[in-house]
Amino acid sequence: MNTTSTPASTSIGPRLAELPSAPRALDAAGLAEIARSVASAKVVGIGESTRFAPETFALRDSLFHLLVRQYGFRVVALQDSADVAAILDDYVVTGAGSATTALETAWRPWRHREMATALEWIRDFNREHAGDPVRIIAVKPPQAKAADYDAVLEAVRAVAPERVGEVAAHLDPIRSAHTIDEHVQRAQGIHPGRLFREHADDAAALVNSLPVSAEALTLMRSIVDFHENSVAGRDSFIGDDERWAAVIIDHQTRTGERIVYWDGIAHSAATPLGADPTDSTPPTAGSVLRRHYGSDYASIAIGFHHGDVGIADIPSPAPDFLDAALGSVEPETNWLDLRPAHSFGPVKMRVISGVYNPAQDTAAYLTIADLPAAFDVLIHVREVSPLHWFQ
Repeated sequence: MNTTSTPASTSIGPRLAELPSAPRALDAAGLAEIARSVASAKVVGIGESTRFAPETFALRDSLFHLLVRQYGFRVVALQDSADVAAILDDYVVTGAGSATTALETAWRPWRHREMATALEWIRDFNREHAGDPVRIIAVKPPQAKAADYDAVLEAVRAVAPERVGEVAAHLDPIRSAHTIDEHVQRAQGIHPGRLFREHADDAAALVNSLPVSAEALTLMRSIVDFHENSVAGRDSFIGDDERWAAVIIDHQTRTGERIVYWDGIAHSAATPLGADPTDSTPPTAGSVLRRHYGSDYASIAIGFHHGDVGIADIPSPAPDFLDAALGSVEPETNWLDLRPAHSFGPVKMRVISGVYNPAQDTAAYLTIADLPAAFDVLIHVREVSPLHWFQ
């Protein structure tokens, strides 16, 4: 994901030495110091540069544990839909069922063993603190689920069985987006061809012409909305960050609870992205939170240098990446307190998503105009490995 036409400086190493704070070892004491340094914030955003590595996920989870146990944070906000969050929240509050089952309808990047373990920790904490539990919220409204497609087809079968095949021809290809996002399918070369939003529109036209129930019409509308508002449907990675931030602000304002926001650095960064953001630059959720809360929004970034993450073996970054400089220093896992710095940028930061193409590795980055403005703390891991995905 390249968000700039202006290259960052290639002299990252010497510039890094100019920062007031040098990289330090990230051990238990370092994690405790980071947690303590952001403990007074109302919202703490912890963003990863990839969603595919247990090493970065574990660091975020460990910080979350400290913020919950020692400093009273009681909400985790996820990039997912409200109906999914309700299922996850019910699991961690009641303990009914299993974490694996609770994650069945979650967004694909959350469906792995490491996330299940994180939910199990919250459930266990809540058993010990039944009167003061950790809750889970989502930043997105309710969205269509894979089961909704079958419900629509059943509604059509009940009133016009001869039309089921026609509707299914549009719904069957696009339900795969609930397993692998459409834009990822396109990047991986497995997309069936026609835009899913077009299939959804045609299915809706057919369903709307039939005397199906109001519930079926609502489900069909939800399916259309899901595909129209996807990355592929919008033909843009720029999403609804402003609305996501508003959900967090509303919950925090209503409840007074302090929130840890889990997402990618492209969303948690406290400034808009690009080498030279302007007033018209799309905001990140973190930039909206920083504008609203000021220093009461803390932003932590977790990056990495190289490693096999399952979807690809990620090589060492190009020399002009910030990650190249951080990956060359000891210790292998380190952190920077950026708050004493006045300015540092623009810099390229590695980002590995589901659309990563090893042949275009040097394009897999975000440009941050001013590093200390975007992140209060930067954590860096030298080598990563694959998550343990559910099938």
